[in-house]
Amino acid sequence: MPHLNLTGSHTHSLHSKINIMSKESRIEMLFQASIETKQASLDKVKKDIAAAADKLVQVFQNQGKVLSCGNGGSAADAQHLSSELINRFEREREGLAAIALTTDSSILTSIANDYAYENIFSRQVQALGNENDVLVAITTSGNSANVLAAIEAAHEKNMDVIALSGNNGGKLSSALNSSNIEIRVPSESTARIQEVHLLILHCLCDLVDQQF
Repeated sequence: MPHLNLTGSHTHSLHSKINIMSKESRIEMLFQASIETKQASLDKVKKDIAAAADKLVQVFQNQGKVLSCGNGGSAADAQHLSSELINRFEREREGLAAIALTTDSSILTSIANDYAYENIFSRQVQALGNENDVLVAITTSGNSANVLAAIEAAHEKNMDVIALSGNNGGKLSSALNSSNIEIRVPSESTARIQEVHLLILHCLCDLVDQQF
């Protein structure tokens, strides 16, 4: 009876098992890092989240609206916030006025083409913002030039600002005034900051829901 060589098949199977274990270990590591960042953030941000929720409620009670902006994943967060406010979060209530400044490609590209990419949000704030409105500015680094320009435009329109940032706050902190609120996530990882930003936005939506 001929000898069957199973070495290649066995080795492949072993490597597959090791690869799966390696992937699962990394997934566990990423979950744990996210959990730890959320836990580390809680005491640092909960008062600011509560204050920001009060500000949003006041804006809606005064017939104002929320303008939101950010880049990349933060742009998605801005759109997420607007969808939860206009439609609903977890409770039935009336729609609340919100505009994500990241969604209209014709506006974004025309401003970037005629002026500069730095102006894609500020130009919209100048056109759409009023003193009863609030700008929700999202930047993980705190250094996004177009977000900083939007904050400056909001101040010129006497709008208030709620800023979501991370790490050391970057240039954002010095761009805010005393009436603005910065909710800063204590992490250097963009991914971890964005994960906490999403939780913060859900907290804001929940607290707004309680009032409406």
